[in-house]
Amino acid sequence: MEKHGGTTTAVTLGPPAAAEQLRNAIAMGIESGVLLESERADWDPQATAAALAPVLGEGRHDLLLFGNESADTGGYQVGVRVGHALGLPCVTGVKRIEVADGRATVRREQSGGWEILEVQLPAVVTVMEGINLPRYASLPGRLRAKKAELVRVEPEWHEGGLRKQRLSIPEEQGARVEVLGEGPAAAPRVVAMLKELGVT
Repeated sequence: MEKHGGTTTAVTLGPPAAAEQLRNAIAMGIESGVLLESERADWDPQATAAALAPVLGEGRHDLLLFGNESADTGGYQVGVRVGHALGLPCVTGVKRIEVADGRATVRREQSGGWEILEVQLPAVVTVMEGINLPRYASLPGRLRAKKAELVRVEPEWHEGGLRKQRLSIPEEQGARVEVLGEGPAAAPRVVAMLKELGVT
């Protein structure tokens, strides 16, 4: 999703059926939708980001919101790659956002507390599940979404992706087993062995 001059636009890449997701977003309050329409099934993170960046780079957008990771492959790359392509700051794993005076204050959960970061807008933010309460489309919203004109763009395909060049199995290392003693009497030998290994 992108926010531009107080308006909001949902953008997605996918087959014609993905238009329903955009209409659902419009029914919940998003003002417009852009569908990068493609029947290809091999859009990896690199190709997806390369297709999205030119569309998102048109005009000035205050805040570009992405999901933190994809539900199918668990990839975390699209938002980061789009941010890099557009030369925008990017913060990932966000659970809370506050925007004021041209800056976004974002919070990420850390063990035992929050990490708080401030970033200058425009920026890219990838958000975690649970950042907001579920919203449901109203009947007027659904009627408006049915009539909404979606912008349809044919995305440019870029060969992307990681490729496996080779897979090799390392040679087995000979197992070395040394009995250092038995019971408390082995303690001095254990200490000496740790010193030899540089652990202590």
